[in-house]
Amino acid sequence: MADFYELLGVHRSATADELKRAYRRRARELHPDTNPDPAAAELFKEVARAYEVLSDPEQRARYDRFGDAGVSGAGAGPGGFGDVFGGGGLGDLFDAFFGGASPFGGGRQGPAGPPRGQDLEVVADLDFEQAVFGATLPVSVRTAVTCPTCTGTGAGQGTKPVTCSECSGLGTVRRVRQSVLGQMVSTSVCGRCGGLGEVVVTPCESCGGEGRKVEDRVYHVDVPGGVDTGSTLRLAGRGAVGPRGGAAGDLYVHLRVRPHERFRREGYDLVHELHLGLAQAALGTSLMLPTLDGEETLTIPPGTQHGRELRLRGRGVPHVEGRGRGDLRVQVVIDVPTKLSADEEQLLRHYAEVRGEEVAPAEKGFLKKIKSAFS
Repeated sequence: MADFYELLGVHRSATADELKRAYRRRARELHPDTNPDPAAAELFKEVARAYEVLSDPEQRARYDRFGDAGVSGAGAGPGGFGDVFGGGGLGDLFDAFFGGASPFGGGRQGPAGPPRGQDLEVVADLDFEQAVFGATLPVSVRTAVTCPTCTGTGAGQGTKPVTCSECSGLGTVRRVRQSVLGQMVSTSVCGRCGGLGEVVVTPCESCGGEGRKVEDRVYHVDVPGGVDTGSTLRLAGRGAVGPRGGAAGDLYVHLRVRPHERFRREGYDLVHELHLGLAQAALGTSLMLPTLDGEETLTIPPGTQHGRELRLRGRGVPHVEGRGRGDLRVQVVIDVPTKLSADEEQLLRHYAEVRGEEVAPAEKGFLKKIKSAFS
């Protein structure tokens, strides 16, 4: 007998899911109903046998160690070769050919039921502070809601849905056909009732038998602190309701945060650029810094350099999951004056002279006037 792994076309390290997918693929290729080659029927049995062994961890371990001799009696139990199917192999085959319904019966009973409604998506804009600290936002959405006239049944006043005569309320229709393996029964959704098992004879005038109507609704969404642009909130059961009493889908709210005039966000940290003059950076200062929590005193030490970063712990964005907050990082930007008064220029030239720094010579009066006229 050929190697089981080769029969399924998988590597010896294949996972259980890989084995199942390979078996379904091979079963479709070799099943007598789809492959008239007589040799395919025999190979089909070998593939089923290979999957029976390899899908069982104990049998697979024996096969990997001893080969076919280690599992030669695996199929000789009370059920004989039929145990290959009873162990789950044929169930997988039914799943591949009939969507999980056994052609010999015993599958799902009862109607499929009304289908679930659609999921909906909406974009919500919020302010920077709302994203940081959380907020409750009104969200408008056009959606399908349960018809108030028929309460979702789709039936007109004084009537109710009746059992479908085509499928007898099962929601599915069986079709019998003969094959080389015997009688095969395929199951499909009933075309008359759409799988609901019931038919509306007198539709509701308000919804036309749908059991739902389209309306504009406003939901209030609790946004947790710490969200950012691109965050998505899922509101279970707030999507469109399904027809004829079907369950509602979900509503997905995609968040979009407006930028802040002073702060930008980097992860859970806030970043603020603080502009200082030359004297402030050189001599140091103390100033009031606006934060999202209110004003705080910030001390600038003497000799602060351009690009230096000062950090205020715990003044950033709260963590969406977990405790704590990020920091507020203050990045220093030293502004060099581009225009100087005569007094300012004189002071700076004196400063440069004291420090021994070479600077450009003072401009003559006439040239300076011309330059000022074009600046």
